[in-house]
Amino acid sequence: MFSFHVVGGRDARQVIARSRGDIIEQVRTTYLLHHDGQTLNPNSYFLRFPEKPNSRIIALPAFLGGETGVAGIKWIASFPDNVSRNVPRASAALLLNDYDTGYPFACLEASQISAARTAASAVVGAEALHRGTTAGKIAIVGAGVIARNIVEFFQAAGWEVGLYAVHDTVPDYAAKLVRHIGTHGGKASAEPELRAAVDGADLVVFATTAGEPYVLEESFFAPGQSVLNISLRDIGPDIVASAHNILDDVDHCLTANTSPHLAQQKFGHHDFVDGTLAQLLTGEISLGDGKPRIFSPFGLGVLDLAVGMHVYRSALEDGSAVAIPGFFGETERW
Repeated sequence: MFSFHVVGGRDARQVIARSRGDIIEQVRTTYLLHHDGQTLNPNSYFLRFPEKPNSRIIALPAFLGGETGVAGIKWIASFPDNVSRNVPRASAALLLNDYDTGYPFACLEASQISAARTAASAVVGAEALHRGTTAGKIAIVGAGVIARNIVEFFQAAGWEVGLYAVHDTVPDYAAKLVRHIGTHGGKASAEPELRAAVDGADLVVFATTAGEPYVLEESFFAPGQSVLNISLRDIGPDIVASAHNILDDVDHCLTANTSPHLAQQKFGHHDFVDGTLAQLLTGEISLGDGKPRIFSPFGLGVLDLAVGMHVYRSALEDGSAVAIPGFFGETERW
């Protein structure tokens, strides 16, 4: 009952690297559990800094029911200016709590976990929107850690992709992701123009650090084109309102000035939202081909718990989880 373990980021990354397929299925299952009411996922809490308006630290408390039965919280910092110093934008820790006693039993470095659940969510959303795992062209907008993870998860899921067209405002970043994709057996090219990257793509993935929309032209996406709005704030409200929209959780996603939230503020309603990813997975809703299809995942804390538990259990099995003896100062009341 009173054991406590720490799992470092390098060990977490090794677990993730060998089990991406399993993580995709865990994320899919967790979406369905959330849809069935077997989770608790309160609103995230944003700690913002007046002198650093583009930076924030977010607390994501959650409870995952079903067979897992674990509570916890992810504490994740997003400091986009880190990128200019070649430091990853996000850093995080995940604390896991026992459901029976409330006692924490593990602390995990969670930037790897957060990236993995984001990438797995992207793959699940892509399969549902695109209705398959074959694409002649996938446009990747933003060539950072999240984009790299998304491509790795696409490859682990067995997607057949003719070409990854990579666009980033910093050409060197795009070139590095292109090389990474090539090293892992994919075909990729850097595209300096955003429009050229997106045109003709079956699937468009936004994984940037954008703080406000810059894709504003209502006809920017083609009818039937699938768009993964992973970074949430690249796409203008007029585009959102004229497209099919799938969210991971409606209440969560219509906050924090995400693209869907901006559309709701501009038009005074959210009738443009077709439903959730879980509803699409279960067949409760379907999407036509006459409009672009956009998936906007706010990022649910229950997904971090699902992936975190997978990493924790794997680390216990392979011996990489570090026990902290005497972590609790008292284990008896008297």
